[in-house]
Amino acid sequence: MSTLKKVLRKMGQTLSEPVTTKTSACCRDSNFLVGSSCMQGWRIKMEDCHVHILSLPDDPEASFFAVYDGHGGATMSLHAGKHLHEYITRTPEYQEGKIVEAMEQGFLQLDKAMQADATLRADRAGTTVIAVLIKDNILYCANAGDSRAVASVHGEAVSLSRDHKPFLEDERKRIEAAGGWVEFNRVNGHLALSRALGDFKFKWNGKKSAKEQIVTAFPEVQKFEITNDWEFVILACDGIWDVMTSEEVIEFLRESIAIARQNDPDLLADAEAVYPEEICEELINRCLAPDALMGTGCDNMTVVLVCFLHGKPSLHLELQCQRIPRTGTRPKEELRNGNHSIPSSDAENHNVDKSEENQETIEEDSEDSDKIEQNSSGEGLVEKFLENHWPDPSKK
Repeated sequence: MSTLKKVLRKMGQTLSEPVTTKTSACCRDSNFLVGSSCMQGWRIKMEDCHVHILSLPDDPEASFFAVYDGHGGATMSLHAGKHLHEYITRTPEYQEGKIVEAMEQGFLQLDKAMQADATLRADRAGTTVIAVLIKDNILYCANAGDSRAVASVHGEAVSLSRDHKPFLEDERKRIEAAGGWVEFNRVNGHLALSRALGDFKFKWNGKKSAKEQIVTAFPEVQKFEITNDWEFVILACDGIWDVMTSEEVIEFLRESIAIARQNDPDLLADAEAVYPEEICEELINRCLAPDALMGTGCDNMTVVLVCFLHGKPSLHLELQCQRIPRTGTRPKEELRNGNHSIPSSDAENHNVDKSEENQETIEEDSEDSDKIEQNSSGEGLVEKFLENHWPDPSKK
């Protein structure tokens, strides 16, 4: 069978009807309101895994969120979901406060340990990883594969990761230098992504380091300083991003949060109205294809939505999402100069993929403009509303 036929056959592994049952969860503390949901969809089995940990066992001051998109089975995604955060926090680099290096080494050490396990080594599965670790008001995003994390900062879609595809110049160079090739935009005509945990059949070159293999587990890590303008972060597998752009997803989520209270107008101002797990479910429903012939919208789907509370009631988040967003998505360079992003050494060495998707603009909604008076930025309105409803006792 030709390589193309094998690819088409693999793409055709779908059910006659989608499995739309979802597994959803929610957790919160004073800093985060987190929801998640996952669905098998049209695929013959569920291969995704995800975690949300508000307080890490080895570092209670740090939080960890991740999505693992498995392929060839769920073995690697489940194993990584159980252990990756442990490998990261137990590295010497983490103990020294070098979080970027700790995440890089955690990925590589876990991959090495899995390869040393005879049972896991024999498995032909692999998994992407998109992971976010938050500590001391700094967000660290580590990515290996084509899952993605995007933040909403004052309504603006800010990319926290880069999709690792075989056709990217730097990825192709590494693949070819290690003895592989790119065919049909896939590694050796087979794998549609170029970095992953597992996939050990692409990690056989004894003359190359773990970072230099055809498919590497080495992640790109970005650092971001969290400000009061940060509204939420979404982590999701490519089953979402194949259907909607980053900007479309951010717009959908902001609108869902902004109108949450309208579903029950009798709610008191201090009552909870935002249920992030339900918003994740709605996003998955939006992305699900009506039939298996669509191509996109037929994958497993997993979403983790991390909302920033900044120590305030969730109403503050609702009002933030009612503000008119800044227009467009700024280039990565501008974000770095604007103190949103603190680049890691590895990420600096790569050119950002400035695709058409990343250069789209966000149109302002005239109805939302009316709701927020004539103040185009919404500045001060959130604080004024909260001051009226929750006055500071020290100012009395």
